[in-house]
Amino acid sequence: MSKPLKIALPAFILLLAIGLYIGLTSFTKVSAQTQDSPENFTRIIFHGPLGRFKWCPLEIEVNFSRTKEYRVRLKQTWGLLEISEEFKNIVVNIAKSDPDVKNMLSEGYNITRIQPIIRRIVEADGTVITKAKSAVLTLRKDASGMAFVWVDVENSKVTRIEIITRTVIVKP
Repeated sequence: MSKPLKIALPAFILLLAIGLYIGLTSFTKVSAQTQDSPENFTRIIFHGPLGRFKWCPLEIEVNFSRTKEYRVRLKQTWGLLEISEEFKNIVVNIAKSDPDVKNMLSEGYNITRIQPIIRRIVEADGTVITKAKSAVLTLRKDASGMAFVWVDVENSKVTRIEIITRTVIVKP
């Protein structure tokens, strides 16, 4: 084998492997749910390097049960979903009526995202009904805090709040 070929072949294989990694990770989403999670568990989506472009046509959902059996279900996503201003206002007003959320907003948290939890029901005649019965608000406070607020739109109440804080100590 010639010297240029010895150099070019490993470089080509490395570039091919990187291309496959980027291609495969940008077209899949992975989410995990434990048995203890609530029914309206928000999927934590891990995007590949190109996942921010919303090109992902496939979602992989993994349910880890206590028996250590891993169930994987593939499903198609519906692409981008536009949320009306009325729905946003309803969700934000319900959240602001909760005293804990009011306290968080006064401490400096900002609402950065509203993600509806959509339920699809197939009727006996085959009609598909799609309805957003609840939503998850994402609140952020600078770079130190993040919170998720579950809002039940049908019952007009906040059902769950998760607060994640981050502390960084830099030592010389």
